[in-house]
Amino acid sequence: MPDIYIRAEGCAGRITLDRPKALNALTYDMCLAIEAALDAWADDSTVKLILIDAVGDKAFCAGGDIQELYARGKAGDYEYGQRFWADEYRLNARIFEYPKPIVSFLQGFTMGGGVGVGCHGTHRIVDHDSAISMPECSIGLVPDVGGSMMLALAPGRMGEYLGLTTARMKGADAIYAGFADMLIPADQWDRLKTELVADGDVEILARNAVNNPETTLPVLQDAVDRHFGGETLGDILRSLQAAGPDDADFAASALKAIGRNSPLSMACTVEMMHRLRGETLTIRKALDLEYRFTYRALEHSDFVEGIRAAIIDKDRNPNWQHELDALPAVAVSNMLMPLGANKLSFEKKG
Repeated sequence: MPDIYIRAEGCAGRITLDRPKALNALTYDMCLAIEAALDAWADDSTVKLILIDAVGDKAFCAGGDIQELYARGKAGDYEYGQRFWADEYRLNARIFEYPKPIVSFLQGFTMGGGVGVGCHGTHRIVDHDSAISMPECSIGLVPDVGGSMMLALAPGRMGEYLGLTTARMKGADAIYAGFADMLIPADQWDRLKTELVADGDVEILARNAVNNPETTLPVLQDAVDRHFGGETLGDILRSLQAAGPDDADFAASALKAIGRNSPLSMACTVEMMHRLRGETLTIRKALDLEYRFTYRALEHSDFVEGIRAAIIDKDRNPNWQHELDALPAVAVSNMLMPLGANKLSFEKKG
């Protein structure tokens, strides 16, 4: 099909995203095609591993194709988004739980929905110039596609920091935060793909990885833990606003980033981190909680307005529902309440 190239090649099941002009943004049909391929290869003894890559240098996948979601939301068709997110999340769980190695090569931008496809496999390869992020709060959504699980597992309170500021992680930082496994210079990728297809030996990846690549996030860790450890978004804001001289630059930068994003989305993100963090965390638990928000997103969140400001009109001036310092706690509760009969199902329908 257009937009994606799926084939068996040697020992590998190969999935190549092929929308370079759209930064390989993920469409609904692409999600369904990836899931169908994974299902077909799961019990195929000739397929030893899955290799996921993308065409072009700029991006592995810059997120989901959200213009259709915007159009449906504006028209009052909320069921489309509910169905799309349910099917996408089922794919995310499938990738995470897959019985065979899944190797992904994450060049350039990997954001949002791209994280859901590229960052749940067993061998996640980045380059020095890779840029991975969860930018959902900037468009009125919450970190989803299982990204909330990875944020909750990040060191200390790094998950809150990355989720609220939507900061981009270079390759080594993505490894530090748990979004990638190995940094291998991109000029070696074609050779490694050829070898993986030929013999299915994923051990070659570790042998070619850069040891202890230089990271920038660890130097922020203490400040992140000091200021992003509050129970609520309000706690985090007050801590940043009261930062002393040693943290002044960090706090100013964080507050500037936070000031651009949806208060409702950020408050829900903080609450999600607190609910998920702990020994009971699984990807299904994370996806279930994410779906409570996205099920309601087109009708009740800032998502439609966020897309208008960022993608449609591009005025970068969203009119969020709530002021940053005047968000009622009940708004968070309403977005994250259980869905009852409409809860996320990981079974295919019909």
